[in-house]
Amino acid sequence: MRLQALPAFDDNYIWAWIGDGGRALIVDPGQAEPVLAAAGQGLVPEAVLLTHHHGDHIGGVPELLARWPELPVLAPDDERIDAATARIGGGDTGELLGRSFEVLAIPGHTRSHIAFHFKGDDPLLFCGDTLFSLGCGRMFEGTPAQMLASLDRLAALPGGVRVCCGHEYTLANARFAAAVEPGNAALAARSAEAAALREQGRPILPSTLAQERAANPFLRVDEPAVKATIAQRLGREPEGRIETFAELRLWKDGFRA
Repeated sequence: MRLQALPAFDDNYIWAWIGDGGRALIVDPGQAEPVLAAAGQGLVPEAVLLTHHHGDHIGGVPELLARWPELPVLAPDDERIDAATARIGGGDTGELLGRSFEVLAIPGHTRSHIAFHFKGDDPLLFCGDTLFSLGCGRMFEGTPAQMLASLDRLAALPGGVRVCCGHEYTLANARFAAAVEPGNAALAARSAEAAALREQGRPILPSTLAQERAANPFLRVDEPAVKATIAQRLGREPEGRIETFAELRLWKDGFRA
């Protein structure tokens, strides 16, 4: 199968995972136009997978259903997503295009956010706006404890899993990560790789979970260097990993560099 990132809006990615005959899984189509354009080149949507209810992730679904009325739409159990044909949640499993997947509940960015983890050869994680390369999503509907638990859940997956997130924020996230952990060699390598890919006009994503565990500060709240940086900001030792994470996210919310 072939993975394709379809750009949408300013920095969204609609993911298309394409198998034989152009049959494809479409993840978080906030706009219909990129999918329809790909269909003109032979893509045939097999199913739509939605990670959460935000409009930039679901806005294109009605137009896709107008074109393909029988198209399955797998979505979280959330009344704000009215185009779903199947409601799924953490612990559910299934198979699409011959690939087995499990659903992970990852609340924090939104209360009903889920991720799709496809196993086997070339494992993939479609994680919406919870985990970004070198960053994580804002907490619109969740608590720091919820978001950290969700990130822990994702970080526990095998290192070879490719991380397919919903936005291209890598370079901005790299600048923040360098402020948190300036001596991290893996972070420097990932940042250089990302900058080179951008200069070549190539997608920076996906990354891998191994890369994220080595360089993403939001997955590294237990690392001494990260805790030391947060202690310096607080003027005291953080009371635990949840406070370390909460301060990291608060700092990132207002970070400019």
